[in-house]
Amino acid sequence: MSTCRSVSCISLSSSPYSFFKSTLHSHRLTLTRRCSTSALTTESQSPSFQEFLGSPDGVSTLMKMDRKPHLPLHASRWFPYLDTFRSPNGCVLTSAEVLLSLAPCISHPRTLRFGTVVRNRTYSLCLVVEGLCDFGNVSAAFRSADALGVQSVHVVSSDSNKRYKDNRHVSMGAEKWLDIELWDSTKECFKMLKSRGYRIATTHVGMDTVSIHDLDWSCPTAIVVGNENRGISDEALELSDLHCSIPMVGMVDSFNVSVAAGILMHHAVCDRISRMGRHGDLTVEECQILLAEFSLRHSKSSISIVEDYAMRKAARLT
Repeated sequence: MSTCRSVSCISLSSSPYSFFKSTLHSHRLTLTRRCSTSALTTESQSPSFQEFLGSPDGVSTLMKMDRKPHLPLHASRWFPYLDTFRSPNGCVLTSAEVLLSLAPCISHPRTLRFGTVVRNRTYSLCLVVEGLCDFGNVSAAFRSADALGVQSVHVVSSDSNKRYKDNRHVSMGAEKWLDIELWDSTKECFKMLKSRGYRIATTHVGMDTVSIHDLDWSCPTAIVVGNENRGISDEALELSDLHCSIPMVGMVDSFNVSVAAGILMHHAVCDRISRMGRHGDLTVEECQILLAEFSLRHSKSSISIVEDYAMRKAARLT
């Protein structure tokens, strides 16, 4: 059985709401504005970064839309979500219905921001942080992933019992808007990534490495960064598909791990744009589903608003 503890977090900006704008005008179900002022102006209070990564419960509370099985039957192109939301009362809604129900409760600027972010997201790149001991480095890497449109992040724990200081100020809340999966072992994490169609590129300083400038980053790739002191584990080096390095011309031979992660992701994004003309590669349907996921995470009241909509929908159909 997998010991992965999944989390879907996220971040958006522009207007995939145009996907369902026509639905808003034609739908016969009356929408009532049931949004508190605080829900319209501020995001919900999230747990500390330490609590978030240190507890399976903290992680699972962020997941909203239904997700595909951990082990896909085939993964020529990985996208984790189904077009289904199951409300606490058992009602099932599509992403379009979720967006319809929450549209009156999200400001226009926020809607535009969500749209832009979603259109620039990808699952073709993902980040894996293996055995990091400093939550500051983990959260800084999360912040870079969010800023660069890398939606999927994996954390392989080094010591699940270790206490860390709270570094939420470093990530700036980025963990709320990313899809984060927590793993107890490197082997299990890599097995899952390969089943989803990723090649695994570990960062390493050695003779058998390939410069990041010589790689085609349009291929689905998992970028792996390692422990602050020991670097990538021997197990990860053995199980990976290739070892890559960042060319350096100074006296030191390594970057801080969060800096290295940022450089790798930034270079990968630039390479993808030069090869394909864009970084974000979600389909229209996938953008709509991810937009619904973001909207559900927008505030604490989102779930109750959607559940109320679902109940009125069920009553109308009976």
